[in-house]
Amino acid sequence: MHFIGVDLAWGDKRPTGVAVLDADGRLVHLSAVTDDDSVVAALAGYVGGPCLVGFDAPIVVTNATGNRPAEAALNRDFARFHAGAHPTNTARAEFAQQPRAARLAERLGLDITPPATGSQRAMEVYPHAATVSLFRLGRTLKYKNKPGRPLTQLRSELMRLIGLLEGLAAAEPALRLTQHRGWRDLVAGVETAERKSDLRRAEDQVDAVVCAYVALFAERRPDLTTTYGDARTGAIVTPSLPPGHEPDTDQLTEVDQTIRQAVQEYAALQPDLREATEQYVELVTSLLDDAGINYLTVSGRAKTVASFAAKAERTVDGRPLYADPLHQITDQIGVRVITYVRSDVTAVADVLSDQLRVLEDRDMGEVTASEGRFGYASRHLLVELDDARAAAASDLLRGRSAQVQVRTVLQHAWAEFEHDIRYKGVVPEEHAPDLDRRFTLAAGLLELADSEFSAIRDRLRDGRSTEREEPDDTDPRIAANDLAAFLASQFADAGWSRTDHYEWISGLLLELGITSLDELAGLLGTIDVAAIDGRTAYRYPPGAVRRLDDALLAVFGSRYVGLHGNQHRVPLLRARLDRLRGNEPSA
Repeated sequence: MHFIGVDLAWGDKRPTGVAVLDADGRLVHLSAVTDDDSVVAALAGYVGGPCLVGFDAPIVVTNATGNRPAEAALNRDFARFHAGAHPTNTARAEFAQQPRAARLAERLGLDITPPATGSQRAMEVYPHAATVSLFRLGRTLKYKNKPGRPLTQLRSELMRLIGLLEGLAAAEPALRLTQHRGWRDLVAGVETAERKSDLRRAEDQVDAVVCAYVALFAERRPDLTTTYGDARTGAIVTPSLPPGHEPDTDQLTEVDQTIRQAVQEYAALQPDLREATEQYVELVTSLLDDAGINYLTVSGRAKTVASFAAKAERTVDGRPLYADPLHQITDQIGVRVITYVRSDVTAVADVLSDQLRVLEDRDMGEVTASEGRFGYASRHLLVELDDARAAAASDLLRGRSAQVQVRTVLQHAWAEFEHDIRYKGVVPEEHAPDLDRRFTLAAGLLELADSEFSAIRDRLRDGRSTEREEPDDTDPRIAANDLAAFLASQFADAGWSRTDHYEWISGLLLELGITSLDELAGLLGTIDVAAIDGRTAYRYPPGAVRRLDDALLAVFGSRYVGLHGNQHRVPLLRARLDRLRGNEPSA
């Protein structure tokens, strides 16, 4: 019988470690492969007879969000050892359809129903939890490459794991590694590694050996094996946590304990942070809509526990970057505003500065340019509610800051692609210089495209086109395109507004009985626009629709406030009307 370990990558291009043990626990195969075909080819000679395959990857995923029951149960035992499993759900693209491990099991003819009883079986395992139980670790070994972990630490921790695995030669069941030439070569490579990329390929194969041994252990020592979860929602098999085993505080430095406590507290805050994020998105959206600023999307996310933990562990020159992670990591709530052109980025930032308290404002594009480079460009503002808004806000928002990233759609496309390639993918070191050059070239081209889009918009706005669409006899409202062109000439210094805002205010004009541009032009000709501007005293460039909104409010007063299309913002309009009337109470 063969016991097989597959440290399965979630993507077909990333390395997957494969290890095979014989019935005596002797390593007979060790390799690194990539796509499904290469995995199947590597295992073809070992799955024809009795076998048990341990996949370090989800096999069954049915939940739409959050953790699977298996992960939640395992985390209750192992999270305190830094061995908690990451959430797996069908909202992630990797698991929206059939998980990769299930697909491979099907191709290999393996029974995946726990407890599987066929002669050719597969199960899901988790190396981090297994090493805690097998070796009674106070916490997981830190051999995985994460920001702030130096090469020396990664190499030392991986060598420690290798030593522990070789020590299982005297265990029951035994694991025999040192007679295999591939294993000896791998160990020699780890000992002399001078780059993190050298360790990455070895680490996948070491994990595969752990997976294979867990399969062997589960077969020979079922009394010391625990299965978390079930066949319907997914199951994870691991050596049982020894009774009474606790995190070894002697292994945890004061910094480690601070980080662990911060991560635990952050995990408890997560539900509130998700709700607070939704409220911040609604607030920013309403501020931009009220100001008439043109934008593409406003979205948000609460930082995941895993992402918070990774950031909390960052170091600089061996020292922790955050002495107090829970308060110093300020992007726990993130809001992203995507605009069409760069002038709208400035307009959004100006609105936020006017309406909220800005704690920090960094133009990352200027930082990149000051270094003589093309690359990442985005405006980052750390904001919180001012005293007036805080007094009326929910407890979830009061005292909580949010990082708002504002960028154009082209800047966003570059940033997302660059991040996905550099940080979620694997860039072979020999290709890094060429990819750096190509990313720089792409960033320069997109900056040029952003400039051209701005020039196009300015040209169209300054053109004052008089062409109008053919009227729709069934719709008495002024056409949104005609209204946009008219307002561009009427308020030449105003920015464009969102398309749906032109349609909305056209409906308000209809409620007022204004159904033509000639009528609107005549009305605006009687208004002292300069006086209105003086009383509004905007510290940001309001959009064209907002300028018209002010004019209509100034002329029609309470009648305008009472229009059906304004029912959702009556208190806001009354406050603006008071200001337009010089703080006189509105009727």
